Amino acid sequence: MNILGRSPLRLMPKCLECLNVLQSQSVNLSFKSDLLSVLPVTKINSIKLFHTSNFLQAKNYYETLGVAKNASAKDIKKAYYQLAKKYHPDTNKTDPNAAKKFQEVSEAYEVLSDDTKRGQYDQFGATSEQMGREGMGGAGANYGNANWDFRSTVDPEELFRNIFGQAGFGGGSDSGFSEGFGFSSQPQEIIMKLTFTQAARGVNKDVVLKIMDTCTRCNGEKCEPGTKTQKCTYCNGSGMETISTGPFVMRSTCRHCKGSRVLIKSPCTTCDGKGQFAQRQTVTVPVPPGVEDGQTVRMAVGKSKKEIYITFRVEKSDIFERDGPDIHSKADISLSQAVLGGTIRIPGIYDDQTVLIEPGSSSHTKIRLKDKGLKKMGSLGYGDQYVHLKVRMPKKLSKQQKALIQAYAELEDDTPGTIHGITYKQDGSKCCVDDPQYLDSIRSAIK
Repeated sequence: MNILGRSPLRLMPKCLECLNVLQSQSVNLSFKSDLLSVLPVTKINSIKLFHTSNFLQAKNYYETLGVAKNASAKDIKKAYYQLAKKYHPDTNKTDPNAAKKFQEVSEAYEVLSDDTKRGQYDQFGATSEQMGREGMGGAGANYGNANWDFRSTVDPEELFRNIFGQAGFGGGSDSGFSEGFGFSSQPQEIIMKLTFTQAARGVNKDVVLKIMDTCTRCNGEKCEPGTKTQKCTYCNGSGMETISTGPFVMRSTCRHCKGSRVLIKSPCTTCDGKGQFAQRQTVTVPVPPGVEDGQTVRMAVGKSKKEIYITFRVEKSDIFERDGPDIHSKADISLSQAVLGGTIRIPGIYDDQTVLIEPGSSSHTKIRLKDKGLKKMGSLGYGDQYVHLKVRMPKKLSKQQKALIQAYAELEDDTPGTIHGITYKQDGSKCCVDDPQYLDSIRSAIK
């Protein structure tokens, strides 16, 4: 108590405040009366108290989101997404406190997701906006007015949509919450199914998207047609305001214009002064020729040129097999074509092709058609088409056809084994023992 008695008078208000806090926690302070006795009453009344109780009772935003103080921005965003999805009133209609909890996680994310606000919160226990919102704009302002019941500068619904895309929660969508909740991090990604021919040749395909695009009423001006925005008179059009908190001077985003530097007295009734809103649009996607299954392309859509990613799913073909820009197909040829050669017509990517069959071709012979494949993506030129031949053997023969084959068998001199119906004579020649009705005529004809 002697030490307290000798302390400078300017330190006494803090001591009294500490006593008030400790007393509120039911701490027995036997020396409180002694401390009050050393302070003149007139001096105490003239001292402006510097309250700290509100800071001691401040919310812990890290605990609200369930993350560590050194959590990364990605972890904070992930935690916010999970909690916002859990407590959103549209998904948690049975919990009467869901709306309040949704507000709490939104306010926590608004501070911790902004590097400037997070730095102020870590250093001072509050952001400049929080300290300045309750009358702390002048020098020597009372810290006791710093109300820790957070009042966000943005709508929680709008905050969620801005982070996770235009299809977030609610937002006046006429499609209902179940459709609106299927959001993803921007830019939006869609899946487009294509037939093999569409992917090979390219096609213009329409798709219906729900995107956040420029307002059709105000054309992004945010105000009603016929009206104009005005320069913010609070920050003089700078978008920033200076807040003095005792010995500290901080600059933060203007609370009135939200950093936009202008004030809107007549907001657009269609977009509520945001300049854009979620809308359905039919977009024509020019599918480039030669796209592969699983390939993704990027495309700008709408007046705002918002980017979307389109992933293609290509169906299998009954005719072609793909190997990069090259394609493979099969073609059946007859026995006579295989022996004597000839030509066949086969389907191609863009039109039918005529293929030359060389004499003596066998099954699995591969014929290359140069530059008849798919267009090469990312480079010039086309791939090749490879035709795999298969000799189609006859299962039934007429008597004439059989006699011709038997006559050929008698003349064949490189048979690796035996042939049904063909015997060998003593001189080594072969002779058919079947009905010689047609065979004798063929023998006479070829002698």
